[in-house]
Amino acid sequence: MISFGNRWDEILQDAMRAPSFVHLQTFLDEEYAQGTVFPPREDLFNALRYTDYDDVKAVILGQDPYHGEGQAHGLAFSVRRGVPTPPSLQNIYKELQTDLGCAIPSHGELTEWARQGVLLLNTVLTVRSGQPNSHKGKGWEPFTDSVIRALDAREKPMVFLLWGGNARAKLPLIQEMNHLALAAPHPSPLSAYQGFFGCRHFSKANAFLEQNGIPPIDWQIHD
Repeated sequence: MISFGNRWDEILQDAMRAPSFVHLQTFLDEEYAQGTVFPPREDLFNALRYTDYDDVKAVILGQDPYHGEGQAHGLAFSVRRGVPTPPSLQNIYKELQTDLGCAIPSHGELTEWARQGVLLLNTVLTVRSGQPNSHKGKGWEPFTDSVIRALDAREKPMVFLLWGGNARAKLPLIQEMNHLALAAPHPSPLSAYQGFFGCRHFSKANAFLEQNGIPPIDWQIHD
């Protein structure tokens, strides 16, 4: 039985009993047995384990995990210390520097954000090695829809940062007026210049949180 060790266990119990999720687990058993899948299975739900339901201040929603060896560890856009910072995260750091003056760190681990209430979630939580979007449409989307709906139902305001087409497809799920939804192209080098650079999502998120009496996020990642 999957356990997150926090309130997500209760909130997502119906989602984890759904036929689509049961079928997904069977599919993943086969995928992990037959080839290389990222992230490692023990890291699959780190986003939900690191950031409890009641603690979420902001959701950064991406596409699917990094598909290179040693990169994905269950937090969207993050890599562990010692792993070279991927191009998408380099672009996130560049936008942070432009937006808030944050210094660009020497590593790509974003657990500092997760511990502050930033849910680093992808729309799809697994990927085959070297094959981006290879697990799209296999059952993750109904599950991550359930996560977004549960957050949208929460009264306490939060910010949704939706980066890329797959993430922006979740926009109709965010219906409560007490939340803020911000959408932009994916920070990948293929699309960052189409509107991710200059989106100023980080300062907008903090301004919204402060307007609602919520302490802002310290976006600076420390070395």
